[in-house]
Amino acid sequence: MIARHPKREDIRLEAVLTALGNPIRLAAVRTIAVGGEHPCCDVLPQIPKSTMTHHWRALRDSGVVWQRHIGREYRLELRREDLDSRFPGLLDSILGPLVSDPLTQETIAEYDRSRQGASA
Repeated sequence: MIARHPKREDIRLEAVLTALGNPIRLAAVRTIAVGGEHPCCDVLPQIPKSTMTHHWRALRDSGVVWQRHIGREYRLELRREDLDSRFPGLLDSILGPLVSDPLTQETIAEYDRSRQGASA
């Protein structure tokens, strides 16, 4: 798999907003923003790997995250410096309210419930 990371100057606002327009991706970005670099499998472990692969691609291709292959795992890091340079204040405006957003947490909980129901 060849990761496509746009150059800083090629990151487009509409691509970033589209990537962040999904509650699962928002929750993932919030987790990465708070804790720094993460193995992909540790960001939202309750969500199926195949689902998250799709979300990682959207975040990576839009320029929101760096995805690096280290050994046998992929690691994610928020491209905060690049995004702050291109769109000052955007990340803080979007991520700030998510810390206490019940709808984002509800979305994650729905995935948990659906997986538990499927395994029962």
